[in-house]
Amino acid sequence: MTSAIARQPQGDDPPSAGPEPSAPGRSWNGVRALIVRLHFYAGVFVAPFLFVAAVTGLLYTFTPQLDQLVYGDKISVEQVGETPRPLAEQIEAARAEHPEGTLASVITPSAPDDATRVVLSLPELGEKQRTVFVDPYTADVQGELTTWFGSTPLTTWLDDLYRNLHLGETGRLYSETAASWLWVVVAGGLVLWLSRSRGQRAKSARGALLPDRSASGVRRTRSWHAATGVWLALGLFFLSATGLTWSHYAGDRFGQLLNAAKGNAPELDTRLPGATPPAEDEHAGHEGHEGAESDGKEADIDPASFDAALKAARDNELDGTVEIMPPADSASAWTVAQNDNVWPVHYDQVAVDVDNDKVTAHSRWTDYPLLAKLSKLGVQGHMGVLFGIVNQIVLAAVAIGLMLVIFWGYRMWWQRRPTRANRTAPFGKAPARGAWRRVPLPVLIVGVPAVVILGWALPVLGVTLLGFVVADLVVGLVRRSRAA
Repeated sequence: MTSAIARQPQGDDPPSAGPEPSAPGRSWNGVRALIVRLHFYAGVFVAPFLFVAAVTGLLYTFTPQLDQLVYGDKISVEQVGETPRPLAEQIEAARAEHPEGTLASVITPSAPDDATRVVLSLPELGEKQRTVFVDPYTADVQGELTTWFGSTPLTTWLDDLYRNLHLGETGRLYSETAASWLWVVVAGGLVLWLSRSRGQRAKSARGALLPDRSASGVRRTRSWHAATGVWLALGLFFLSATGLTWSHYAGDRFGQLLNAAKGNAPELDTRLPGATPPAEDEHAGHEGHEGAESDGKEADIDPASFDAALKAARDNELDGTVEIMPPADSASAWTVAQNDNVWPVHYDQVAVDVDNDKVTAHSRWTDYPLLAKLSKLGVQGHMGVLFGIVNQIVLAAVAIGLMLVIFWGYRMWWQRRPTRANRTAPFGKAPARGAWRRVPLPVLIVGVPAVVILGWALPVLGVTLLGFVVADLVVGLVRRSRAA
């Protein structure tokens, strides 16, 4: 629920929707009034960020279908054969047409009608790569694309739009602001609506879950805004939490938590037993699996070794789609990693000594710590791939619902505008200031340190909340000076 209404009688609003009665002292009415004010301002100023995130997220949700529509002739095969050709033959066909760069990895098809992906590293592409798509049944090259961590150009463009609006690191502040405040406005809206539902509207679940169709004006809009928010709450909490895990500032805090709790995914040991690692300065500036590039000896990599590494991995129960990566240097083993993001996921990895035809180390999904598993699954669910088309449909429904809730929130603000001839205004008034003075002292004593800790854990939330407080103080001082 991304915006709230000013709590004063306007138009057809019932008396119960007016301002909270002034209490002689501190009470829980003060807590509710404070939540109303926070929900209102968060909704008014953060809702545009949430709306943009909903629109761009909706577009990103259906990237698998868009990729198939735009790049289907490259990423899929026209006719499924009986037996795939050896990887060596497919690699040789890809390198014959694309000899540029160095061979970084080979990704096997994830479905019978998918193409094999031969991934090349080129210095001029930076962190991006060139992926050559090969028909696994005929070894015919179907085309190539500039990819980013396996994503097509269209998916990469939509991903950047969703994450940072193509504004780089500065643009990431928009998505982190949305993720940081989303759970706050949802939680505040739930408290306001459910407490109102029990005390003033209905004592049944029906009163909380269904809009009041008999109402009119702002009450009708509010019921649609709130009831829809209740239905979306679980999905919005999930999107907020998972979005924060890979945001910039809050993501750093989450990484510190994983380190402290030893919740990171286990790393695969790719060192060959008894091998002597090369001098550190011999391969300076090269990391990961770009060993062919770092050694500058791709000619020494026999394409048949990819088949040998794949066979060893299959013998060790690595089924489904896998990514096969050459060794980083002469002292390292080949890496074969499962890359199946659809539930039930498969993320096992093995290190393979191709020369001796044996697996030297493995990393199993079952060995992942609980936090690492939850983080990995949460990201895949946020991206809409964990449960396939069902995941996409649910995310699309949540995105559309969020856009409607935001629309109804702003509509309430407009409906509450003064309509008398001598009190014209484009929008309704904000909830009254000074609600914190009526909050019980125990709540303040516990709440203030809790907010400070929360602001440290979620820096963007903390900074923007501080901005709201400072702005509110300035407005109050200006009004007092005018009154004086």
